[in-house]
Amino acid sequence: MNDDITYPYKYERTSDIGDLRARFDSLEPGEETSEKVRVAGRAMTVRGQGKAVFADLRDSTGRIQLFARQNVIGDEGMESFKAIGVGDIVGAEGEVMMTRRGELSINVRSVTLLAPALRPMPDTFHGIANVETRYRQRYLDLLLTEDARRALDGRAKANAAIRSFLEARDFVEVETPLLQPVASGATARPFKTRHNALDIDLYLRVAPELYLKRLLIGGLDRVYELNRSFRNEGVSSKANPEFTMLEAYEAYVDYDDTMALVEELVRAIALAVNGGYEFTAGGQTIDLAEPFRRMTMFEAITANGGPDLVDVWKAGDYDTIAKEADRAGVHVDPKWPPGKVLAGIYESIAERKLLEPTFVVGYPKDVSPLAKDHRSTDGFTEQTDLIIGGVEIAPIYSELNDPAEQRRRFEEQAKQRSSGDEEAMIADEDFLEALSYGMPPAGGYGLGVDRLLMLLLELPSLREVILFPTLKPDH
Repeated sequence: MNDDITYPYKYERTSDIGDLRARFDSLEPGEETSEKVRVAGRAMTVRGQGKAVFADLRDSTGRIQLFARQNVIGDEGMESFKAIGVGDIVGAEGEVMMTRRGELSINVRSVTLLAPALRPMPDTFHGIANVETRYRQRYLDLLLTEDARRALDGRAKANAAIRSFLEARDFVEVETPLLQPVASGATARPFKTRHNALDIDLYLRVAPELYLKRLLIGGLDRVYELNRSFRNEGVSSKANPEFTMLEAYEAYVDYDDTMALVEELVRAIALAVNGGYEFTAGGQTIDLAEPFRRMTMFEAITANGGPDLVDVWKAGDYDTIAKEADRAGVHVDPKWPPGKVLAGIYESIAERKLLEPTFVVGYPKDVSPLAKDHRSTDGFTEQTDLIIGGVEIAPIYSELNDPAEQRRRFEEQAKQRSSGDEEAMIADEDFLEALSYGMPPAGGYGLGVDRLLMLLLELPSLREVILFPTLKPDH
């Protein structure tokens, strides 16, 4: 490393590059202005020789050409300009002009090196070929890959749209603990850690659900949290151990009302991110402006070539359900309760084929410990999953508010956990105590922001929309 390099403390800019483009893109070829500006950014290319040298300068708002002529910048200035390397961060001062070839430029009077790139930049034209490198060195990916910048912009727009949508409907944004004494609120394997000062085990939250419900008990009618949650599970194109979820609850409504709300919200996010409601998934054009379909889990299975299990379920013929799971290639642990087997059949046969936005209405109680009993189907709850592009986007609930029934559900989860199911929920005694003070009927949901962004931006993996995805160390 060169110890002679000077790193200035600041550089006074007069304009962002995007502002200059908005003001001067209409200049005629060859037209020069007398407006002197100071800009700064990263040199993405440097080219030319002799008495005219060019560089492409980019900041977060756009790109502009720096045009250095020896008769303008002088011998010393030209030497400084020629010393610019690809990747260097520089400041430049000069007048705005349009070259004869129609390239908006700055007629450089002086240039200042602000921070050199001490490592060689990847090919700025072709970008980074290795996908793993793109994820590990996201800072370079953002400089060179349009999709990376598009994903970053899309997330910012989605977050703003979510907050605007919910605040317009009187939802209050809150923050709940990331470190929790009980890993509950979802059927998932948690991350466990130790708090030395308190000498207790804590868990990274798998969901903020039970804390948000405590706020309903505390008198708030509409609450939401745009949150980070953590699940100690596999990594895939549709799953990351750390992820972003919107979770919201509204008192005095049920899951039918909440489905209508989520449908509106998904459209609002799509409009903010894409400027419209259409995108492509699975080779099919999806139009979010169309009403979302609704079907039962049984209907989803039969509509996608699976067996009709309605009467089998009603008859309590669980051996037949297990046999159908085997035919569908679903691994069934003998300790699994029948509802989990049925859900496995649905996920294997139907879920990935539901490309059009679809509410799958009703889930087996065995896999839905926090929702009210279904009003017409025994052994089911009023849980809905919104599926888009074959991906689960948002589970939606008529929330369980009967403390005695909630305790029974927790006890059933404990049995599953003792049988080896590490995703079974842990009973939260403090939540049960809170519930005994009375929680109003409510509808709630958890919307997977990462997954929805992946679909809307037509990107192949969650890792494309998570700035720094979880990766195995490369050493």
